[in-house]
Amino acid sequence: MRWRYNLAKSQGAAIWLFCVAALVFLMVLVGGATRLTGSGLSITEWRPVTGIIPPLSAAGWAHEFQQYQHIPQYQLVNRGMSLGEFKALFWWEWAHRLLGRIVGVAFIAPFIVLLAMRRIPGRLIWRCAAILGLGLLQGLVGWWMVASGLANRISVAPERLAVHLVLALLLLMACVWTGLEAWFGRPRSNATSDPLWRRGAIGIVVLTVVQITLGALVAGNQAGRIYTDWPLMAGQIIPRDYAPKGQGFWAVVAHSQAAVQFNHRLVGYVLFLVVLGFFVGAARSRISDAAKRLSLWLAAAVTMQALVGVLTLRMATPLALGLLHQFGAAVVLTVALTLAWRIQREH
Repeated sequence: MRWRYNLAKSQGAAIWLFCVAALVFLMVLVGGATRLTGSGLSITEWRPVTGIIPPLSAAGWAHEFQQYQHIPQYQLVNRGMSLGEFKALFWWEWAHRLLGRIVGVAFIAPFIVLLAMRRIPGRLIWRCAAILGLGLLQGLVGWWMVASGLANRISVAPERLAVHLVLALLLLMACVWTGLEAWFGRPRSNATSDPLWRRGAIGIVVLTVVQITLGALVAGNQAGRIYTDWPLMAGQIIPRDYAPKGQGFWAVVAHSQAAVQFNHRLVGYVLFLVVLGFFVGAARSRISDAAKRLSLWLAAAVTMQALVGVLTLRMATPLALGLLHQFGAAVVLTVALTLAWRIQREH
């Protein structure tokens, strides 16, 4: 029997991928809470299977707490904390890791079933396999990130945090884009819309990913709690300590608190203006009404995200606003990606 996958589209596969995307979206938020609460180093071992079970006894909690007491974060920042305070950190990190495992199961199990039932369009099978590989890589990178904070540092390396977040965004985008392809099937003809709009929409997605990456560097350097004035930074357009003496390019770009916050602000302004310009141009263009509506939603989302970003900065990044800002970033990216997908199919 020839094993053939001739489906043009599959709403079942699309729903599966959208559900996985929603879980990844949630995981990004829980990861943000883990970072904002300083919980990311509370579990000092990587146990992909047995780690799903939290401590169930006083001896188990004592062991986890003792392991945490050996790392610099405890010795230099949290020395003297109670077991109850440690548990508050532990549960955030445990929930983040548990959600990662849930995402894995939610992807792998339906993938095998749908593949066996031949309910995945043939052209999308390789994409789903690539998403699976990306998810496995994300797990390894997550531990690589945590390991950077277990010795000689009191937090994870900002650049590793950024890589971890970018991989999560790639997973989110891959699931959304592939889900749209599964739901709507192949375009009925080759895209014939103006290449300028297609390139512009993709450019907005790329710029959004860059901006979120810069935001991860701000978070990794705790840079959202300094320079809380706006639009200036300590009364300066470019802060005086943007590039501390004796530091190389990478040290400045990835580790200077002033630099990472300034860069995040600057790219945010660029993204805001580009999205508004795209919306105004789209409203006057011949692209579809669906694409025009998406450009309006994107402009609204970016505007709200900018306002929340300024408020978050002014209030020195409290937990609720920090999470709202991260939620907004994921929303902007999802809308931008959907807009780009829509315009690629214009005909």
